[in-house]
Order: sequence, then C-alpha cells, then structure tokens
Amino acid sequence: MIISASRRSDIPAFYGEWLVNRLRAGEVLVRNPMQAKQVSRISLSPEVVDALVFWTKNPENFLSRLPEIDSLGYTYYFLFTITPYDVMLEPGVADKLSIVEVFRRLSRLIGPEKVIWRYDPIIMTDMYTPAWHAALFRSLAEKLAGCTERCIISFFDDYRKVRTRMRNIVYTMPDKAEMGELAGMLAVAAASHDMALFTCSHDIDLSHHGIMHSRCIDGDLVERITGRKLTVSKKESRQRQACGCIESRDIGSYNTCTHGCLYCYAVSSQARACAARHNFNPNSPLLCDTLKKDETITTSK
Repeated sequence: MIISASRRSDIPAFYGEWLVNRLRAGEVLVRNPMQAKQVSRISLSPEVVDALVFWTKNPENFLSRLPEIDSLGYTYYFLFTITPYDVMLEPGVADKLSIVEVFRRLSRLIGPEKVIWRYDPIIMTDMYTPAWHAALFRSLAEKLAGCTERCIISFFDDYRKVRTRMRNIVYTMPDKAEMGELAGMLAVAAASHDMALFTCSHDIDLSHHGIMHSRCIDGDLVERITGRKLTVSKKESRQRQACGCIESRDIGSYNTCTHGCLYCYAVSSQARACAARHNFNPNSPLLCDTLKKDETITTSK
C-alpha cells in the first residue's frame, strides 16, 4: 500500500507532528469527504506501507522529523511544488529563494531521485505569458540543477469552486497547441539541466518534445527506491481519466492548508482552513478533526 500525504493538504508544511504521531500509532482515521459519517481506518504499519508520498510547498519544519521517520522503517519521496508566483496568487507561501534552499537541503538529505519538482499549475494571463513562464522556469531549473531528476508540469484547471477566488485574475485557458508550444520551451530548459519533464493529468501527446505523462504516485519509482517489487499496480480510479497514478490511500483532509493559494481546489475558504489549523489536535487520529461518535468506521484493505 502507498500512502499519499497528501493531495488534500500540505502535511509536511503544517502537520508534521500529527503525521509522526500517526506513524508511531501505526494507524490513521480518514473521514470520507463525500460521506461525513463514513470513516476509514488505514494501517500505517511499515509492514504494509510500501512508501509514503509527501506533497508540499515548504517542508522546512518537517526536515527535522525525517530521521525519526527513517528509524521507524518507512521509505518515502517528495513531490515539491515551486512556482514563480508572488503573493498575489500564493499569499501564504514563503519567499521563493528560501524555498529553493529548502529544496536543496532536502535533496542533500535524501537524494535527488526522491525529490520531484512540480511546476504546477501553469496559469496564463497578460502578465504570466509563455515567455514569462519560460524565463522563470529556466531560472528555477538552473537553481535546482543537480537536486532533482524530474519535473512535473500541469496547466491550471478551471474548477468552478476556485473561480470566485480567481475573479480578479484575468486568466485564459490555453488550447492544446499553446500548451504544446510552452511545454516544448520548458522541456528544452529542463533537459539543459539534466531533468526529465512530464505532464500531469493532461490528455495531450507531447512525446515529440520528449515529454511523457507522469505518475505522481509512481510504482516504478517506489520499486526503485525500496528495491522491492510492488503488488499494487492498479490505476487510481478516483483521479481524473488522464491521471497515471497507481492506487494509493490519501490520509489528508480538505480545508486544512493555509498557504492561501487562489487556484487551490482543496480549500473552500481561507477562513475555514485557518480555523481548522488553529484548533487541530496533533494527537487526534483524524487530521484537524475529531470523531462525533455517530460514524461508521471500517478498516481499509
């Protein structure tokens, strides 16, 4: 079993203590976001967890916890998002030069094969033009050279739930030709710094640029870093059609990340996320949540 921590929240940035407590306990409870009274009990025993996959924009405060996670017997890798946007789109994300340094430190600690750079999402506006993205991507790639082996890109998804937050951003949705043209420029920059470029969840063939479809939850990578053959190989059915991820269990909760990114689909309001973070209990089996005593708890296979 692969544990995703998490598409729904930035656990390394904000909830590292909670995660380590859950690993020590050997299990976690996760509320079904669609059916609130349904709760899954998921084993976190190292005997059944093949790998932990961390999604983050700033794991600086999490780095000190990695030795204990290592000592508990877990293997892991990071999906580390760095974009060139400023506080207009990412008001709660730290200065990007400091984030780049955290990326470098993490790479030195665990190796570049275990730190994957996500340049995500690509948003197009009159200011964020293809030339702007190409130049800023090239600058970031230069700074991250030698610290990662691959970069995953994806274009902004126009989710209905984020349109209100993005109402003051006059963005455009590129067609496949425009996506391909920009991706080709990024591929050249990535290759010049020994990074392979992949797309995430886009039904577009960019193989002529040397760009393949990614698997963010990547069975091949897990086999490589663990040295073990996986029995988990089924495609993740709960993700989009073009998603190449294999099956995993996500242990995060929506409305708990306080980076405040305007484009984020995992937070309905910043106030709700801030309240959840303020009131969270690091000893609770649920992230930023408590049992109401009327749930049905089932053990996940």
